[in-house]
Amino acid sequence: MTTEQKLEFLQQDFPAALEKIDPAFPPLFGKMTLHQMVEHFSDSVKIASGRQPHTEILSPPDRVEKMQEFIMSDKPFRENTPNPLIGEVPPPVRHPDVPAAIAELKKEIEHFIATFKDIPGRTTRNPFFGDLDLEKNAQLLYKHALHHLRQFGVDLS
Repeated sequence: MTTEQKLEFLQQDFPAALEKIDPAFPPLFGKMTLHQMVEHFSDSVKIASGRQPHTEILSPPDRVEKMQEFIMSDKPFRENTPNPLIGEVPPPVRHPDVPAAIAELKKEIEHFIATFKDIPGRTTRNPFFGDLDLEKNAQLLYKHALHHLRQFGVDLS
């Protein structure tokens, strides 16, 4: 799948799939509700666009190259992959409901795409995977989206 196809998936297919999930559906793994996951994903897009900048890379320097190789592979994220930025308990939600959280996500995805189109060659710093260009950010977000769709029982095959 090309970078453009992944961006189209993030803009169209991912939000459409989220809108079809019953907010009361319990996750198949992990601790986040659908509402918390959508807001978490918005935060991930904010990191990718640079709207929520990170200066520090939390991963050991000798692991960043391998982690970027993982991003570009077809290997999925494991269930219950820990995220030190979240902690053991997911943060409280910011939006009144899931549709409002999905609306924010759509805006953040649009901002992410526009940011990279406006500044060709741009990179942003991911706190785990290091400095990423558009291709690597799109692949990471795509892989991350598939992970969370699996979390809520969505099969795209």
